[in-house]
Amino acid sequence: MSVVTLVGRDGCHLCDEARAVVMAVVADTGDEVVELSIDDDLELRDRFADMIPVVLIDEAYHTHFVVAAAPLRAALGR
Repeated sequence: MSVVTLVGRDGCHLCDEARAVVMAVVADTGDEVVELSIDDDLELRDRFADMIPVVLIDEAYHTHFVVAAAPLRAALGR
């Protein structure tokens, strides 16, 4: 089982779209989802402020801006 981390912020329409994709994929795969906000963590803000939403899989970078189901599912090995 992997941990899919969605890094974003409230009020970000791309983050809302990414969340919907991530939640749909993990509903099928059974992986865990963690959501983090760049507004709550200065390190995340410094690292990802210009890239949100960002998806990490087991803490490794997967994608940013647009999250597509097929590549995420493939990266999760499902």
